[in-house]
Amino acid sequence: MEILSLELLSSDLEKTKSFYRDQLHMAVAVQNDNSISFVAGNTELTFTEDKNNTPVYHFAFNIPPHQLDEALKTIDASIGVIEIGDGNKIAEFTNWNARSFYFFDATGNILEFIARFDLENQIHDAFNFKSILCVSEIGIVAHNVTKAAADLINRYQFTPYVKQPVLENFAAIGDHHGMLILSATGRNWYPTSIPARNFKTGIKIRENGKVRELFFNT
Repeated sequence: MEILSLELLSSDLEKTKSFYRDQLHMAVAVQNDNSISFVAGNTELTFTEDKNNTPVYHFAFNIPPHQLDEALKTIDASIGVIEIGDGNKIAEFTNWNARSFYFFDATGNILEFIARFDLENQIHDAFNFKSILCVSEIGIVAHNVTKAAADLINRYQFTPYVKQPVLENFAAIGDHHGMLILSATGRNWYPTSIPARNFKTGIKIRENGKVRELFFNT
């Protein structure tokens, strides 16, 4: 599963533009009066301004596995990394064979850089922002996670991530290239105390050669 494009809302487009262009050094692909798109590796990341809401999303970027520690130092020095407890800043997902860290963007979205060791991309070069490979996860909020997961599986023939069972309040649909992360409404987004809420989200996915467009909370 590849996330080809991701469309989100922004409460402040100028802050969003400054953050992704100047802090994460993403090239601007398209810009108009009320939206802006960035090149996030193989994903086009688009924000549309909505000043009537304060949306908070949780999404992740894949980076080469052996660059995570250096990426953390870079982000922590310029933006600041969220501590996950006991002073630690790296989350160890042993079952997923992955490690990650988290930080906020300029409007409060929870971002994640994740290194997945099951990927074949074993680059040992120094980290730079061109190392961002793609958006690999987007959080989708549902009142009933098990039903939402079943609907996606039945409608699109998606599959749950093999290393994550479908739980009552959490599920991962896809693989280590791209996942839809289903969270129950009100469940805190890890590693914060921010409860998950449903905001307009558009996703274009390529999975098993088929390109599909999904829209949530439209």
